[in-house]
Amino acid sequence: MTMGECKGGGSGCSATGGGVPGMGAEQEAVDKRMSHIRHKIMVLSGKGGVGKSTVAVNLAYSLSLKGNRVGLLDVDVHGPSVPRMLGLDGQPVAGKDGGLAPVEMGPNLLVMSMGFLLRDKDDAVVWRGPLKANVIRQFLSDVEWGELDYLIIDSPPGTGDEPLSVGQLIRGADGAIVVTTPQEIALADVRKSISFCRGLGLPVLGVVENMSGLVCPHCGERVDVFKSGGGEEMARDMGVRFLGRIPLDPGVVELADRGKLVVEHALGPGTAESFQALAETVIGLEQGSTSTEQQPEKRRRDLTKGETRDPGVDGATSMRIAIPVAGGKLCAHFGHCETFALIDVDTEGKKIVRQERVVPPGHEPGVLPRWLSEQGANMIIAGGMGQRAQALFREQDIEVVVGASAEDPELVVQSYLKGNLETGDNLCDH
Repeated sequence: MTMGECKGGGSGCSATGGGVPGMGAEQEAVDKRMSHIRHKIMVLSGKGGVGKSTVAVNLAYSLSLKGNRVGLLDVDVHGPSVPRMLGLDGQPVAGKDGGLAPVEMGPNLLVMSMGFLLRDKDDAVVWRGPLKANVIRQFLSDVEWGELDYLIIDSPPGTGDEPLSVGQLIRGADGAIVVTTPQEIALADVRKSISFCRGLGLPVLGVVENMSGLVCPHCGERVDVFKSGGGEEMARDMGVRFLGRIPLDPGVVELADRGKLVVEHALGPGTAESFQALAETVIGLEQGSTSTEQQPEKRRRDLTKGETRDPGVDGATSMRIAIPVAGGKLCAHFGHCETFALIDVDTEGKKIVRQERVVPPGHEPGVLPRWLSEQGANMIIAGGMGQRAQALFREQDIEVVVGASAEDPELVVQSYLKGNLETGDNLCDH
């Protein structure tokens, strides 16, 4: 059966058989196609309704805006939502060189979805596992992507046939981004996604906490509708990287229903910026996996006080900002934090390049300034800090900013880069 025969959906798409994916010539065809794609990234979640597709489409679009050639593959066979979210419902799919031509959305973004292959968007696809595995293999081997910098693969929730097939067929994939919301009922299922990836030998690139706090568009007050910080805590417990938070914004739903993307519009505070920061972080994973985590001493030798040229960020003028974090927000006192957010920024472009969360050593006099210096920090932004501690940081060539409010670390740094970081009294001047 070919994908061309899938047109029609409905009861005619029922099947009971199919071949075994990942064998012989079929696997060779997948390998050949994937060899033209630099980075292959799956977007997963063990729980439905966490906004996984929203993260996938906005990440793909944000990457394309930065000049990367990006493919977005929707492998949700039963509920493909990507065409609707991108305003591509009803777009025809044409043959090309014996395969399928993806739908173009702008100069740098190509899209393929099961939704393009149904005659009617309301048709149901009633398939058993083997046939689903076969059509996913055909997506991976027959779609004429050409040369891509990134292929973002949006998988349905859970750990079933679709993510399993992709994980087995793409050999040498960069890994998976796992999406969650902060509340425990979602985190419990998302932990299974991380275990699923480890069972496949698929690297976990990190965790994104979606719907993380609602910022009122009228008064600016933040309300943690689904709690906050659960994704970061879960990432720490599971030993994986925390990639950042996406706020809960009612405008995202409205835009998605109209086939528009949040990164194209100015919505609530930090929404579009959070997706753009996530894209920067994903780009930075390739550049910074060794230079920032495995070689902190080398990175420190390459940096001087304030701004400098960091060869690990494409020669951009950069600095590393340390934010003490407790409960997912900037901590009032740096010595009482649970983790530090280490955020690399391009000070010329005024953007976040990459970030990571690290657990500090025990708080004793002089320990944290030396430790952050070893991590390559140039600046620390905190709520409060005594004068003696400030002097110790400056001895390590680390600039100190105090009086910052308890906000998400990414928002604090973005405000600093924009020159509108509000600081009040030193909250702990002793």
